[in-house]
Amino acid sequence: MQFDPVLAESDLIISGIWLTIWLSAAAIVLGCSLAVLLVALRTLAGRWAGIVVDAYVELMRNTPFLIQLFMIFFGLPLLGIRMSGVEAALLTMTLNLGAYSTEIIRAGIDSIHKSQFEAGLSLALSRRQVFQYVMLQPAFARVWPALSSQFVLMMLASSICSFISVQELSGAAAIIEQRTFRSFETYIIVTAVYLVMALTLKLSLLWLGRKLFPQVSGLARLDAKAEAA
Repeated sequence: MQFDPVLAESDLIISGIWLTIWLSAAAIVLGCSLAVLLVALRTLAGRWAGIVVDAYVELMRNTPFLIQLFMIFFGLPLLGIRMSGVEAALLTMTLNLGAYSTEIIRAGIDSIHKSQFEAGLSLALSRRQVFQYVMLQPAFARVWPALSSQFVLMMLASSICSFISVQELSGAAAIIEQRTFRSFETYIIVTAVYLVMALTLKLSLLWLGRKLFPQVSGLARLDAKAEAA
């Protein structure tokens, strides 16, 4: 095996890494924000809003990410909406992650004991305030591990965006492979880079979860006492 020709293209690998990190970070922020908005609509805005949100979630969760990417990149121009490959990739990742995160956060909301919701209303809080201050943070605390896993999966799924010529890490690897004819060596290096990125993101989210939700263990104990009562 000869790694020197592949390592000579290190500038392309580094630019691919940065684009993968940028796409993943932006999709996590936007997708998570979208999910919170959709869960709020589903919880507070009535039956029809819930039906629309559920339809969106089921559509995105039961169709392949690649098809969603093609529909946005090739389909929207037919409606007069043109965007670059990077913009289409970010929009697709946001919509896909938003759907999965909506379902995960909804599960967290459903896990909160009904008495907490009633206690918030008894304190003269509005339904929106109860959702925002009483239900949302405990829900995030409970589902943070599942959300973190979904964020890592989305970072890895960003490799599919190379199909529309986005030069993230996999796209950069395809170019290097064409230039050097060293397929095995190229993907050994790319696999190692993805492994390091996934573990780094996983550990960073674990650290962030402990900083944001230090009360998780306390909530678990309270739930156990409530169930025992």
